Amino acid sequence: MLQTSIARLYEDNAAGLGLGWVTGRGGEMLPVRRDSADTAALVGHLNLIHPNRIQVLGQRELAYLDGYSGDATGQVIANLFAAEPAAIILAEGVVGPAALLRSAETGSVPVLATASAADAVIDALRHYLAKILADSTSRHGVFMDVLGLGVLITGDSGVGKSELALELISRGHGLVADDVVEISRIAAKTLEGRCPPLLKDFLEVRGLGVLNIRVIFGETAVRPKMNLKLIVRLERPGPAGGAPTERLPLHELTEDILGLPIREVVIPVAAGRNLAVLLEAAVRNYILRLRGYDSTEEFIARQQGELKREG
Repeated sequence: MLQTSIARLYEDNAAGLGLGWVTGRGGEMLPVRRDSADTAALVGHLNLIHPNRIQVLGQRELAYLDGYSGDATGQVIANLFAAEPAAIILAEGVVGPAALLRSAETGSVPVLATASAADAVIDALRHYLAKILADSTSRHGVFMDVLGLGVLITGDSGVGKSELALELISRGHGLVADDVVEISRIAAKTLEGRCPPLLKDFLEVRGLGVLNIRVIFGETAVRPKMNLKLIVRLERPGPAGGAPTERLPLHELTEDILGLPIREVVIPVAAGRNLAVLLEAAVRNYILRLRGYDSTEEFIARQQGELKREG
């Protein structure tokens, strides 16, 4: 189970959100856990029915509490703390009710304050938690932005992945990572690929060494991250007599990464084949399939129609 602490959350976001401590320092090491792929429930507006781990109170929430009086207010606050929140954030410059602050101090529940809008705080922290609590793995290959699509180029060592990446960069596409690609599951159906800091902007090409793509081709030739949508595997021809690559693949290939199936295309490598053009065509074809068009299905349907006409 992945988790972080309120202390780290505060340290990482204090400057960006203008956070300050109000009370509850004794609970700064309280954990924020991600029990599923969805981090949306970890932080949100005041919710007593399906309580968030981090409750954000702005002007509307304080107006809601002010609508109660006496014992009723105390019961609402008791219900809030009965859900064992990891923290409470007072947004939009509001001042927390004395009863709420006393309960937080007694229960060692951190209370943070900021002048930022409640919606902005929630959006920022959801994005932060999605990244820091994401399942992650690494893959060997070259990760590229091709026509706005995150494409992971894989294959055996020496098959030509870096040379293909260099050709794609020269054609206007962007490099995300070479050699090691860090992949995180940032949402239920979203994988994000990044480059380790040590390798950022670099591409190793046999015979040329390590190239700084940002310096050689400019800022537009690199990307900080992309969502992984397609895997292109470069494959050398098999030995003589071996099973040939399927010429007209009728079954979709996928690779499972962090529990998500990612579409995979296999491109045979041979002398004289323009791999950059083939990869671009594979990406364009995949984009068309996302829009509901399948070239293979159209061809089969046309062929069957012709057979029926002749029959």
